[in-house]
Amino acid sequence: MAKEESLTELKNGRMPERYLRNLGTIGLAGQLRLLQAKVAVVGAGGLGGYVLECLARQGVGHLVVIDGDTFARHNLNRQLLCTEETLGCNKAQEAVRRLALVNPEVEVTAVAHMLTAVTAQAWLAGADVIVDALDSISARSMLFQAAAALRIPVVHGAIAGFAGQVAVLFPQDTQLAAFLTQKAPEKGVEVELGNPAATPAMAAALQVQEVIKLLTGVGRSLQSEILCFDMEYLEFEKIRMP
Repeated sequence: MAKEESLTELKNGRMPERYLRNLGTIGLAGQLRLLQAKVAVVGAGGLGGYVLECLARQGVGHLVVIDGDTFARHNLNRQLLCTEETLGCNKAQEAVRRLALVNPEVEVTAVAHMLTAVTAQAWLAGADVIVDALDSISARSMLFQAAAALRIPVVHGAIAGFAGQVAVLFPQDTQLAAFLTQKAPEKGVEVELGNPAATPAMAAALQVQEVIKLLTGVGRSLQSEILCFDMEYLEFEKIRMP
């Protein structure tokens, strides 16, 4: 079914079969908002691959994927879009191919370049929500600044070893943005600990739920909070910004 047909069904009070299992949580109105929404995902690696897969399956109408990197063999342990066949391929372009198989109703725009201070606002403009699936402090800082200038909320995620964190930054959350980009090595503890397969999947699932809540108005967002998890000891903790 084409996206336009699904939109017509929803407007006429019927849930398209593809999205039937979304009905009990976000309802017809929520699904309609998703299909009409645009989400920019910056980074299509460990976090971004899982985020994109879930957003496409749930029916977010337009996904913009920004990543200039290519898949390498060490990505195979955790990056959903990385297979033996996609080694050497651009991550954003591979996302287009994968998501067309998952949900052809979703428009996917690939930006096969790294985000820069010059391009950030132009590439992110028009998004309802931005997903931070980056792995460096400098890139994250640049993303936060561009998103704040555009007045677009950001769903942040970061992982290392068995641990991870998720947060939602609204344009006014300058203290939280500063905390998440405070002076630290460009590549953090994840270089030492690595990232097993389940950690990015866990963080990405939490990020996706925050995106869905922002787009549909269901539930409560992590505003001014950081949700931290440790899968080694199954511990979860919320850190609230003062």
